[in-house]
Amino acid sequence: MEKKIRVTIWNEFRHEKSEPHIRAIYPDGLHAVIGAALSKDTALEVRLAALDDPDQGLPADVLNDTDVLLWWGHMAHHEVNDALVEAIKQRVYLGKMGLVVLHSGHHSKVFRGVIGSSGNLSWGRNQKEIVWTLNPTHPIAAGIPDHFCLAQEELYAEPFYIGEPDETVFASWFEDGFVMRSGMVFKRSAGKIFYFQPGHEECPSYYNEWVQKIIRNAVYYVMPTEGAKAVPDGAPCLPYRVVDEFDA
Repeated sequence: MEKKIRVTIWNEFRHEKSEPHIRAIYPDGLHAVIGAALSKDTALEVRLAALDDPDQGLPADVLNDTDVLLWWGHMAHHEVNDALVEAIKQRVYLGKMGLVVLHSGHHSKVFRGVIGSSGNLSWGRNQKEIVWTLNPTHPIAAGIPDHFCLAQEELYAEPFYIGEPDETVFASWFEDGFVMRSGMVFKRSAGKIFYFQPGHEECPSYYNEWVQKIIRNAVYYVMPTEGAKAVPDGAPCLPYRVVDEFDA
């Protein structure tokens, strides 16, 4: 039997427990909704994790058993252990794990550490958002229409201080007139990272079929690939013999 892709969905999981209007949207946590959507794909093995779980949800045995990590955080970025952030960063850089960062995870220690940028952006009220597919041939855009609408989503807007992404797949327009690069791929060392903007805790975006499909596509795109291994620190150059093309 073909080995399943091991996906861990990490959610801060604080808003849903402390704010009734958010709990009404995501009673078991937004990670549970994402998990239920991904679990429909029998090739994926899905695990949920949260900040208040033992070892902040990602003990070494769980992290080392993860092919793709999804990350959602907001109000408690500062509580995430620096050693955990470094372990995630190294696992991504060494090509052992892909990373998908969602919505307010743009300001997480994990995203900023892996990308190497502040992650700062502009933001505003909840409003209508149109997500446009800029690169329809990209694997993450497979099966996604040229655009789709979210009736309510938190305004995130440019300038978004993340440098120049390796690939821009989606961009968004908001009814207040702002725009945002809302779906981007970053390649760091031997790893791949996808950032996707929709997913404010007060909005039901994770129930949207296209949002769910994009996240699923992203899991497949950022997962480690055979042979994608980083050169470790201090790796020596070993002698080798140059073979002449006519050498038998």
